[in-house]
Amino acid sequence: MNRRRIAFVAILAFLAALVGVFVGRQFVTPPAQPGAELHAVLHDELTLDAGQERQLEALENAFVIRRRALELEMRSENARLADAITAEHGNGPRVAAAVDASHRTMGELQKETLAHIFAMRALLRPDQAEKFDAAVTKALTEDAR
Repeated sequence: MNRRRIAFVAILAFLAALVGVFVGRQFVTPPAQPGAELHAVLHDELTLDAGQERQLEALENAFVIRRRALELEMRSENARLADAITAEHGNGPRVAAAVDASHRTMGELQKETLAHIFAMRALLRPDQAEKFDAAVTKALTEDAR
């Protein structure tokens, strides 16, 4: 093959890849982010009053900070786990300790998330809480179906 033919094939492959990315982004819906539907219910379907909106924003801002801190801690624990695996080359005491630490933080994140959900729910009127509860139940059981 000569250089022109190789260049033509390379350009054609590149263009085909671009078309594939474009088509994928236009026609394939990405999986929903966890909590996205709950967020949509809160902001789009419950018709919150101004006071509820302010309180909700404050709760969400505080939770974002706490969640990020716990996620960073989990990343650190994953690095410690990697170090332990590298050092022990098996399921030794450092590996077990690193796994336990990671599980504690994951559990803490789950508890913080539930506390956040209950705090948001406490802002709602009974009619709003009913819709919110249904969205929470759906979010928690969607993968199980």
